[in-house]
Amino acid sequence: MYNIPEIISDATADALKELYDANIAMDKISVQETRKEFEGDYTIVVFPFLKTSKKNVGDTAQEIGEFLTKTYPAIKQYSIVKGFLNLHFDDRFLVDQFKVISFQKDYGKQAQKNEKVVLEYCGPNTNKALHFGHVRNMMVGYATANILQAVGYKVHKVNILNDRGIAICKSMLTWQKFANGTTPESEGIKGDLFVSNYYVKFAEVHKQQTEALLTKGLNPKDAQAKAPIQQEARAMLRKWEAGDKATLALWEKMNNWVYAGFEETYKRLGVDFEKNYYESKTYELGKAIVAKGLKSGLFYKKEDGSVWVDLTEDGLDEKILLRSDGTSVYLTQDLGTAQERYKDFKMDQSIYVVADEQNYHFKVLQLILQKLKKPYADGIFHLAYGMVELPGGAKMKSREGTKVDADDLLDEMVEKAKIETNKLGKIEDFTETEKATLFHQIGLGAMKYFILKVHPKKRMVFDPEQSIDLVGDTGPFIQYAYVRTQALMRARKGKTIEIEQIQLEESEKNLIKLLDIYPAKIEAAAKNFDPSEVANFAYDLAKSFNKFYADLPILKGTDDKTKNFRLQLSQQVGAILLSAMTLLGIQLPQRM
Repeated sequence: MYNIPEIISDATADALKELYDANIAMDKISVQETRKEFEGDYTIVVFPFLKTSKKNVGDTAQEIGEFLTKTYPAIKQYSIVKGFLNLHFDDRFLVDQFKVISFQKDYGKQAQKNEKVVLEYCGPNTNKALHFGHVRNMMVGYATANILQAVGYKVHKVNILNDRGIAICKSMLTWQKFANGTTPESEGIKGDLFVSNYYVKFAEVHKQQTEALLTKGLNPKDAQAKAPIQQEARAMLRKWEAGDKATLALWEKMNNWVYAGFEETYKRLGVDFEKNYYESKTYELGKAIVAKGLKSGLFYKKEDGSVWVDLTEDGLDEKILLRSDGTSVYLTQDLGTAQERYKDFKMDQSIYVVADEQNYHFKVLQLILQKLKKPYADGIFHLAYGMVELPGGAKMKSREGTKVDADDLLDEMVEKAKIETNKLGKIEDFTETEKATLFHQIGLGAMKYFILKVHPKKRMVFDPEQSIDLVGDTGPFIQYAYVRTQALMRARKGKTIEIEQIQLEESEKNLIKLLDIYPAKIEAAAKNFDPSEVANFAYDLAKSFNKFYADLPILKGTDDKTKNFRLQLSQQVGAILLSAMTLLGIQLPQRM
């Protein structure tokens, strides 16, 4: 189904061919909704056609307008404002377009494509609890996967668990030294948070030991490296890679605590993964790839035994792939993980949802894989997102223990939703279970929408107070608009309604025009890997519906034909709000 801007673009191309014998590329034809201060429904920008028409802008606009009104009955008249041709559509055309929208199943979604996408998101370390940075990652990743599925891609959602390395050994070592056998169960704390506390403990002890060495005259770099606890952690890593049974048993026990904690948070957020990958299982694959590259001469070994790749001719730098003691780095592990995923899925594209701090890392990864002539190298795409701050500039820093724990934030959002909802006093007849569900939907919906309405590449400040507001560009505002549509549907009592021609009011036209472009918004969001396209559309639709709801009588004070049309329009608005917000991973309540 073509939307109205596409129909106008086709008609304009016909006009230019007929009037000036010119074949104009469709991307050179700009069609916009007419600005509210001018009369009309849609506007064609005429300036790009002047070289073709060899006439002034007024004459060109008039000739195109005359052609369109004579050739396309749906365009009842036109007006010209400087270099802009405003088109006025017949109500019958808009109503017919709405009929097509109303009776189209899965409106906005496209047929299945043959292309497969592997989308990696979350990517936590097993020495840290999930924090708010992970929340933005998961929201962007989950929504992007849904949007790509909506336009027909076969999407495999995967997670990479950074479950090995020096950072993991740090939390293991400090638990061994200071925990006295305590466990998440004995302390009544989630497993990921429990283990994270020992990572913070390591940083505290390491800082104390480093400061002591500085007083003995060591420089800062040497003091950090020679701190006893740092050397012990490095020794533990070597024992892990050598397969020491006691070290591996401790590692497995603590990681299992963390995985159980992660799963609780995934469930609360409503995200899922088709497959988990573990660095502990892919780093050896990466080392094998490095060994082959070394043998072929693509990589080289330094005197200390470390292995490097020289990318200076490609505008980058030299990059280490194996340390002098033979242990691997993140890049090595990513080489192995990429190969394992291609074995599993034979994907056309690999999307990595990772913070923009890693932009350089993914340039290096793709370039190395291209030099290795891997078939999946060109399909690598880094979906970078900006960092998240809280009001006042606070950031999340795990090592210092000042992170914003994901679960604490979720609890806070649910509590805020409870307080604000109870103030309104409209849920006295809800059961306690219904109230708990509603508070969860509103709180998490507020947080998710506030995150997703911002373009992923932009850094953002998350304001919990602002996000929960029922007025303005917020999740609860959209949820409440949906609730209104559902109240109207309950009043309709399931009756089948036939859509008849009516004379449209301005707010009805605006809703039809918004519904008309929904598929294009999904497509743009998929093309740009930008869920904010869908989020901002949902807000525009909710805002337009609230104006329609306030301006016009629906259930009373009008004839049956008009009432039926407005009910059907309300139903379709509700369906599209539900569709859009579901793509974003946001639940909509039936009542609130």
